[in-house]
Amino acid sequence: MPSIVSGFKTLRAVAFVTWKEWAAYRSHMLLSLAIGPAYFLAQVFIWKSVFAGKETLGGLTLEGMLLYYGASSVIYYLTMDFADWNLQMLVRTGRFLTYILRPMSHRFFAFSQKAGHRMLGFVFEFIPVWLIFFFVFRIPLVPARPFWAALSIALAFVIMFLINYSAGLLAFWLTRTDGIRALIRLLRDLLAGVFIPLSFFPEAAQKILFFLPFQFTSYVPVRVFLGSYDLAGIRLEIHEIVGLQAIMALAMFGVTEALWRLGIKRFTGAGA
Repeated sequence: MPSIVSGFKTLRAVAFVTWKEWAAYRSHMLLSLAIGPAYFLAQVFIWKSVFAGKETLGGLTLEGMLLYYGASSVIYYLTMDFADWNLQMLVRTGRFLTYILRPMSHRFFAFSQKAGHRMLGFVFEFIPVWLIFFFVFRIPLVPARPFWAALSIALAFVIMFLINYSAGLLAFWLTRTDGIRALIRLLRDLLAGVFIPLSFFPEAAQKILFFLPFQFTSYVPVRVFLGSYDLAGIRLEIHEIVGLQAIMALAMFGVTEALWRLGIKRFTGAGA
């Protein structure tokens, strides 16, 4: 119990410092007030054309589709992550050396930084965009089951961090990771249902996607937010899919731990 309390105090301290640091650049976050709604408006035009003369597509009505993209947009502001960029920069420049000498793991430090950064995002991105969606677009972004939606978003927050941190760990093997990280981000968002709901993929692809971690960063929290889940012909209750999400978070923790143990042996501190 003392270690948990100590860990929470450390997380809170790092998150608070990160909040203060990024608060100086909050005008950058305010760009989200234009980008998020503009992206959603484009989806409105596209899907109204696609749904012309049709009642449902991929099991969704037009109203359901707009709710999907609205929920996906605001949830992204809560789970967004840049741990891969930060870690590869530290390894490439040798500055990572200062972190492995500290009495706490860099993974926990980076996670605490993300917590502070996204708390700031909650205030300057999530709330304003949610209000725009609610009052301007008339999209009622209210979770069907608030407790399970909050838990699913929290797990998506963790899994997104662990996927990106794993991508950042590739810096131990590669001199520059810009290209492969861009590819991973593209595949991550595509296979998570950010660009198009996963129920639109071929059934064979859906069966593969069901077992990958990506759906748990966007598709799952969005479907939990909307109150139902199905993929590849598999329909699960909300508590069942959130339980699977928790198991995937533990699995991704194991992946990052294995990559860390292999990668740290290759770190030479060059450039420090």
